[in-house]
Amino acid sequence: MIAVHSAFAVHNHLGPGLLESVYEKCLCHAIRRRGLTVQRQLLLPIEFEDLKINSGLRLDMVVDDCLIVEVKAVEALLPVHRAQLLSYLRLSGHRLGLLVNFNVELIRYGITRLIC
Repeated sequence: MIAVHSAFAVHNHLGPGLLESVYEKCLCHAIRRRGLTVQRQLLLPIEFEDLKINSGLRLDMVVDDCLIVEVKAVEALLPVHRAQLLSYLRLSGHRLGLLVNFNVELIRYGITRLIC
């Protein structure tokens, strides 16, 4: 998977300890260089019955219109981070997501794949 390989490349070059926004921009760049399309910071409206709420929710990245990537730079991933990505998947209609925490010594421990 190109997104995972790109996350490894970014982490190998930058290491842990930087801001989430830095990792997001670099990961987006790395994925695009590998030939995939990436959209960043997409607004995600919430629809309930006939009500549409522009809630300000944003998807960090959507790769090739099929994969949501949620980027974190936290000490530890919490259940709320997983719940956030699962909600984004459900609300957007996408089925596959990656939760990537760059604030780890080895990036393989920071990547979680979720299917909805």
